[in-house]
Amino acid sequence: MSVGFIGLGNLGKAIATRLTEMGENLVVYNRTKSKVENLGYEIVDTPKELISKCDVILLCLFDSPAVENVLSGENGLLSGDLKGKTIIDLSTNHYDDVVRFHKLVNDSGADYLENPVFGSVAPALIGALTLVSTGKKEVFEKQKPLLEKFGKEIFFLENQGSATKMKLINNLCLGSFMATLAECTALAESCEISKKDALDILNVGGGQSLVLKAKTQKLLDEDFSAHFSNNAINKDLHLLQDLAYNMKLPLYSAAMPKELFSKMKNLGDGEEDFSSIYKLFKQ
Repeated sequence: MSVGFIGLGNLGKAIATRLTEMGENLVVYNRTKSKVENLGYEIVDTPKELISKCDVILLCLFDSPAVENVLSGENGLLSGDLKGKTIIDLSTNHYDDVVRFHKLVNDSGADYLENPVFGSVAPALIGALTLVSTGKKEVFEKQKPLLEKFGKEIFFLENQGSATKMKLINNLCLGSFMATLAECTALAESCEISKKDALDILNVGGGQSLVLKAKTQKLLDEDFSAHFSNNAINKDLHLLQDLAYNMKLPLYSAAMPKELFSKMKNLGDGEEDFSSIYKLFKQ
């Protein structure tokens, strides 16, 4: 049976492409239908229509309100007969909302896997994403072969909400690294060291990281077409601070990168790749 897919933004489109290459037949729903009309997939008009066509439905949406709309909105997934179906949510949700999504879907007779994605477009296209999953262990084991088609490292955490919290924690590293690497690059240029030389040295020195390997070419070319946007990292760092606040814990290193990405959003560059934070330091 076909796999349903909802949300073909930058990351969703890359995952869908990978799944197609791995032999999966996809039926898709996208809020803006015109953006998917030329991709070669069977397209439905509402999330509800996917229910009769697919046993497994993947969601790859920007935030919890978007997931809520797809689940509970007019002609949403929950308005169909979900008995025996599985919804795998690849979105990065609010840590409280995702617990509620578990209950909503499970109460409908379906199974819900909270499964945020670590990585962006490039690793998605070659099946090298990291996935962290939370839900019923037996559902995770049943769906693992599908997850392995686009994920290289796959982890299971038992408690609802844990996968989402881990994704937010991971993105503290991601946002902090990117801000520091961007500042180092711009500072080196101010010292009359070429950008290429600086990045070559950082790549084998203190800047050595998956983040820099992934973003070196973008920094060299100043091609900031989005793989993971300023808007997305800004949203995730806000959620992380909210989590720390509700746990009554200090969070020392998240504030500055969050505000830098907020500045990029304020400048109208929210849809650019988050490596474009380099422009703040270059200026």
